[in-house]
Amino acid sequence: MRVFALADLHLSAVTPKPMTIFGPGWAGHPGVIWEHWAATIQDTDLVLLPGDLSWAMTLDDALVDLEMVAQMPGEKVILRGNHDYWWSSVSKLRSRLPARMHAIQHDALRFGPPGAGVVVCGTRGWDTPGHLPLDAQDAKILSREAERLRLSLAAAARLRQPGDRLILMLHYPPASPPFQPNVLTPVLQDSGADLIVFGHLHGVPEGRTVSQVGGIPAHLVAADALGCVPRLLLELPEAAATPASV
Repeated sequence: MRVFALADLHLSAVTPKPMTIFGPGWAGHPGVIWEHWAATIQDTDLVLLPGDLSWAMTLDDALVDLEMVAQMPGEKVILRGNHDYWWSSVSKLRSRLPARMHAIQHDALRFGPPGAGVVVCGTRGWDTPGHLPLDAQDAKILSREAERLRLSLAAAARLRQPGDRLILMLHYPPASPPFQPNVLTPVLQDSGADLIVFGHLHGVPEGRTVSQVGGIPAHLVAADALGCVPRLLLELPEAAATPASV
């Protein structure tokens, strides 16, 4: 089983929205994503999709995009992004998700055989203090996201077995330039995660954003930053990426 990540698919089948207005890195979108996905990912692989999956405003419209994702190889884990307005009730979403697609919200998932699997957890995140401080409302939302991350990590700890790897998904980056600590930082540092993946940033090369938190490698996996090629994160002992626990 291999584990890949790709954020910010920004699909819009019902009401098309050309992504090239956001830069040349989106030329050929979304066809380029499907082409690279089909060439890279096998059906036994796990694909992490940390946010901004669809521009849709309703779940019915978003499901048209999610069905397109579901048709691609691999088991998929999705996380809410800031533009995923169609994501409201997670229970309603889970009841309608296509096969082999799983949503994380305040919880975690485990995939793979005993002692040689991967546990996935995470939360959306929010803007963090950088060159400018946060206003009171943004600071409140960020603190709430830190608590949601704690809940997800607690669920991950209950699932994790000796030998398992832990991957933590965020949609927003864990810190903003000049990468000062924020309320998420101690939670991330104490998480015991092996990897952090995040998206949200566009037109920003991977090397110009945060690359680690407390020694934990952090990877920007926004589609345009990766040339729409899913990022290989881990290669685990051969086994299909089926959920062992929820």
